[in-house]
Amino acid sequence: MLLFIIADIMNSSLFDGTLFGNTIAITPWKLVGYLGVSLFGTRWIVQLVASKKNKKVTMPRMFWVMSLMGSICLLTYFIFGKNDSVGIFSNLFPSIVAIYNLTLDIKAERSKKA
Repeated sequence: MLLFIIADIMNSSLFDGTLFGNTIAITPWKLVGYLGVSLFGTRWIVQLVASKKNKKVTMPRMFWVMSLMGSICLLTYFIFGKNDSVGIFSNLFPSIVAIYNLTLDIKAERSKKA
């Protein structure tokens, strides 16, 4: 029963309107998707700042954390909100890569400390 209530809330419209003649409906699922896109896109700013600071190409841990969180948000949106297999497959691989790179980064830091 609770699942149906949550599903109803997540699919309810928060905003209905028009923009440039196109109808727009914003749902909580779309907000999850927008968060995922924002995280996935702004991770490059984090990478740019780290590379500029180090004066060489650098992939900080935050880049991989943002990649993973963005992928999880987008996977959630495409699985439960949109039910779109193209979106699922296009975000599944980056999440696997982000998990792998985060694992390598954490292991490398632990071996440095030991």
